[in-house]
Amino acid sequence: MAKWTPKHEAPEPLEGPVVATITGGTILWFVLFLVQVPFYGWFDDRDLTWWVWTCLAGAGLGLIGIWYVRKRDAAIRRAAAAEAPEGERQAPHTS
Repeated sequence: MAKWTPKHEAPEPLEGPVVATITGGTILWFVLFLVQVPFYGWFDDRDLTWWVWTCLAGAGLGLIGIWYVRKRDAAIRRAAAAEAPEGERQAPHTS
């Protein structure tokens, strides 16, 4: 079996509105949970209650994700501020 070697360099990771994306996904999971709760009996009759609990788990994990990406974003800002020359440094941004 021949060893595979890449022909191109890996692209830079995409940086976008990560906090907003994770927050939107968390809200979506929680809304899906709330929409399904009134129909819990229907899900229970068909042994599909895992759908309801999956949405709640997605919302809970999303809360952890929001916490994580906010801390990551703050760390990236601190690192960028530390690397900036003295004249370009600004006061730290707190949110």
